[in-house]
Amino acid sequence: MTTIRTRLPWFCALLALVALTIGPAFAAGAAVKGPSEVLFIAQILALMIVGRLLGEAMLRMGQPAVMGQLIAGLLLGPSLFGLVLPELQLHLFPKNPEQKAMIDAISQFGILLLLLLTGMETDLKLVRQTGHASVFASLMGIVIPFGCGVALGEMLPDDMLPDPEKRLITSLFLGTALSIASVKIVAMVVREMNFMRRVVGQIILASAIIDDSVGWIIVSIIFSLALHGEVDAWSLAQSVVGTFLFMVVSLTVGRRAVFFIIRWVNDNFVSEFAVITAILIIMGSMALITHLIGVHTVLGAFVAGILIGESPILTRHIEEQLRGLITAFFAPVFFGIAGLSADLTILADPKVALLTLGLILIASIGKFSGAFIGAELGGLTRSEGFALACGMNARGSTEVIIATVGLSMGALNQNLFTMIVAMAVITTMAMPPTLRWALARIPMRKEEKQRLEREEQEEKGFVSNLERLLIAVDDSPNGKFASRVAGMLAGTHGMPTTVLHIKDAAKIEDKKLEDKDSPAKDPKLDVKASDKKADSHKSEKAEDDKPATKYEKPAKDKEHEKKAGKAGDTVKEAAELIKSKQNQEEKTDTPVQVTTIVHDAPGPDVIAAEAEKGYDLMIIGLEKTSHRGRDFHESVTSLA
Repeated sequence: MTTIRTRLPWFCALLALVALTIGPAFAAGAAVKGPSEVLFIAQILALMIVGRLLGEAMLRMGQPAVMGQLIAGLLLGPSLFGLVLPELQLHLFPKNPEQKAMIDAISQFGILLLLLLTGMETDLKLVRQTGHASVFASLMGIVIPFGCGVALGEMLPDDMLPDPEKRLITSLFLGTALSIASVKIVAMVVREMNFMRRVVGQIILASAIIDDSVGWIIVSIIFSLALHGEVDAWSLAQSVVGTFLFMVVSLTVGRRAVFFIIRWVNDNFVSEFAVITAILIIMGSMALITHLIGVHTVLGAFVAGILIGESPILTRHIEEQLRGLITAFFAPVFFGIAGLSADLTILADPKVALLTLGLILIASIGKFSGAFIGAELGGLTRSEGFALACGMNARGSTEVIIATVGLSMGALNQNLFTMIVAMAVITTMAMPPTLRWALARIPMRKEEKQRLEREEQEEKGFVSNLERLLIAVDDSPNGKFASRVAGMLAGTHGMPTTVLHIKDAAKIEDKKLEDKDSPAKDPKLDVKASDKKADSHKSEKAEDDKPATKYEKPAKDKEHEKKAGKAGDTVKEAAELIKSKQNQEEKTDTPVQVTTIVHDAPGPDVIAAEAEKGYDLMIIGLEKTSHRGRDFHESVTSLA
């Protein structure tokens, strides 16, 4: 009784908000013929409101919010709303192509953004750390259910296929849909259970990452085969070679290009959210490249996300802004539309219901057994292998995206799409409780306990929260020492570092005295390096569109530049030393980017302009650090 009273306000609020949304939508649908922007807004509002409320309810029940958004689409579609009030449902979501095209455009762009976010959350370093255990678990967890899905597709009756002559394309899509796990859902439960840094937790996440990466490559290749209309050796070779070349170029030249673009935009643009715009342009460009080579745009968006997520200049602030845009708007709209496209009323047909049940059983048994066998081959214990198999069975958002792509390209029909969506919902909602139960029964290893205690102590320090360093040094022993200290700090987390090499620190004091004698001082120049993180200052200066403080670059001095290069080399050497020790323990390989700037005697304006780029810590290493053995020297004070 208490539960009913507690949840009653939620249901009342849901009904009231839906009624407020549907009322204007009904009026718009009745009054306007053809595409209507008013109806479009009403559709967006309905999907966002119901999706957000049901997502909140799912979270409170220990389920992922994305399932609530998908269920919201199911409720607003023909499965419930269209069954109870068919005319009203058709007024809100009419089937005329012009109106559908408006919201479908948001959905299609939402797919790219969701793949971008998935790629940004893909930690390839984690795969390297876990070694062969995650590779075995993932590959076996893909091969077995993929084979089962292809076999199921070959046995389906002709009336269940969109085109019986292209049965193999449909079979390949079914195999892919059954074999891929959802990284987001797995990560949610592993994080909730505090297993993110446990060995089994990392292997589960790494296996899901490999699943996702391989899955999007397979989807792109199948899309290419579908465009050719048949599966032959030449079209298959084109797809595989094109995908291989794209991946190789992206992960080598493309990685450096993406790092450069993000850093250059962050350091040179003063407009708001410039880095966000650059990220979206990178995503769109790579999606177009994959389209041009004949594979699906989702691969380009996913790989773009991987490269952007690895960028050392990408701060938590920027990532949170982008994540907020995607999860607040595009995710509920996309998953809501996916739910609208599914019609669960077809399950009233015993034949379809039986096929759906068989699909769920084949997907679950195939994935569970494949992952468990892979865990055994990878050297995990039985309890760890059982937990890994439970975690890999969640399909979640990944399966819905794959099914949507298959429906749009004609590889799946409406019935198969609905069956895959039902399978995704059931396996995803069954996974969290089973994985929690399995993880709770895994004892902690001795070496795990020691490593976790050490990492907990390290997280309490300030170093783990640093993202970018600025050091101001001269050619003195103090400057060399400061460079080594900065390199050691940068090497721990691969932090990009800028070396501001000062030729004559004594002139800084003279410049400060000149500034004191000047009639007015610009308060904007009094900026702490730690006050801003990359791009965050731009959102706080919305009312001030004036460009950042400019300063003239000093004339080139080859000797000075040579000394600055030596300081940069010192930072790199110290960073590489720290990295080499980490590589032995954790197999990490995070590059440290070092930029050198030379200046004769930088004043507060130079430091302020550099600080605008976003730094967390400034290290000063000058020859004269103290004045009469007590106070800081004027040159140090001026820079600080």
